[in-house]
Amino acid sequence: MSMGRTDKEQLRVHIRWMIRRDMPEVLQAEQLSFEYPWTEEDFLRCLRQRNCIGMVAEQGEKVVGFMIYELHKSKLHILNFAVHPGYRRQSVGAQMVGKLVSKLSSHRRTRITLEVRETNLAAQLFFARQDFRAVRVLRSFYEDSGEDAFLMQYRFGDDTGDDFEESVNRIAQFEEN
Repeated sequence: MSMGRTDKEQLRVHIRWMIRRDMPEVLQAEQLSFEYPWTEEDFLRCLRQRNCIGMVAEQGEKVVGFMIYELHKSKLHILNFAVHPGYRRQSVGAQMVGKLVSKLSSHRRTRITLEVRETNLAAQLFFARQDFRAVRVLRSFYEDSGEDAFLMQYRFGDDTGDDFEESVNRIAQFEEN
């Protein structure tokens, strides 16, 4: 029986802390998702940092997505975010973003940021649908390929802030170097 598009709109997932035994499935999703995937050592080095958190999206017994993010004073910064190719377009990523948004508050952490490769159109469109905006270009951000990144940002509630001014200055600063 083939599943039609309508049958797979919403796959409900359980989002929990990442544990050691999730690593094989996390690595598999990573390798299937990115041209320049993180290694297991990359994950472990990151997760050893005090402000770095890993979470997985689980469906039944299977890890179908994961995210790694850093806690900062006024924001969460996504370092790595992927959904297993077999489970995409079923709102798994949206549920993971929702989990992050639920950690924001009007008085403490008010933003979520991430860098996305300029060639990763799927990720740009996905995060744009989750109300992230590209706020600046980071030139030659990726050492592996030398390509640029877009810094994308989500703001809590109606916090529009005055970031635009800052982003213009930051771009000017990159072009001088």
